Parts: sequence; C-alpha cells; structure tokens
Amino acid sequence: MKKWIFTSLILVAIMGVLWFLFEERHNDPHAVPFKLSGKAAPAFKLKRLDTGEWVTLDQLKGQPFVINFWATWCGPCKLEHPVLAWGAKQFGGRVAFYGVVNEDSPENAQEFLRENGAAYPQLMDAEGLAGVDFGIAGVPETYFVDAQGVIREKYAAPIDPRTLVAKVGALLPAEARR
Repeated sequence: MKKWIFTSLILVAIMGVLWFLFEERHNDPHAVPFKLSGKAAPAFKLKRLDTGEWVTLDQLKGQPFVINFWATWCGPCKLEHPVLAWGAKQFGGRVAFYGVVNEDSPENAQEFLRENGAAYPQLMDAEGLAGVDFGIAGVPETYFVDAQGVIREKYAAPIDPRTLVAKVGALLPAEARR
C-alpha cells in the first residue's frame, strides 16, 4: 500500500513539472490576468513608514509613479529591492517610487530597510487591504501608474533592471525617456 501511494505521488509530481514546463513555453509566466489595466488605480490611504504621514492616491496624481507591494518574509522581494532602489535613483524627479509593505509589521520593515537601504518612501499595509484593492495575487508585484492615476501595467515577479526601464519608460513622454 505504501509503495502505491509513493508511486502515485511521484507520478503527480512528474506530471506537475511537465505541465509547468509546457506552460512556460507557451505563456508569459509574469502575465497575470489583471482587470485594472487601463483603469484608475484604487483609492488608498496608507501611512509612511518613516514619517507616519498619510499618503493617498490623490496626492500622487500629477506625476507617474511605480508602486511595489512587498514583504520582509518574501525571498524574491529581497532580490528585487536593489533594482527598485536603483530605479528610484535613475528616474528620480520624473517618476516617483513607493513601496507598500504588505501584510508585515512596521518593525520587520524598518529592520530590513536599515540593513538594505530605503531609497524611496515605504507605505504600511499591515492588513493587506490596499493589496486586495489592487488585486495582488502575492508579492512581489509592481504597478506602473501614469500621471492621471491610471494603471498602465502590472508586473507579478521580481523585476529586473531591463524590465523596469522598459515599463517606467512607457510612462514617460518620448523626450523624457533618456
């Protein structure tokens, strides 16, 4: 009986791997169905981790911005942190960057940022409510929002420099993409 269960589990695992490999060749693994593309970003009111000031969507309108949902318990989030910090410096003044600490504690986030740097403002979403409104499926997820507050794209994976440059560049007028 134990041999049958073990064999069944191995077969299920092999089938899962084969399905995953087949799907990888036919679909963009980062393309997550997203109903808010081209629509206004959901309203939010989140507290800045560093100053305790409230930040709302209305305050961010007028300039394109990137909003990244992350958590300290998320390994891929840790990998993308330096990329986003670089992007915030690279595009500073043209595109604003905001991190949203999703379902984590302020203490954990502050410790992580002390160790890894805080190149852009971090907002607290300890209960994950803003994440639900944005439709996140998990962390990390990065949203690219134009100056009118419309979500242009979502990237559901740790972002790399090339992808970040391309997606941020799409938010900017041609003359500002240098």
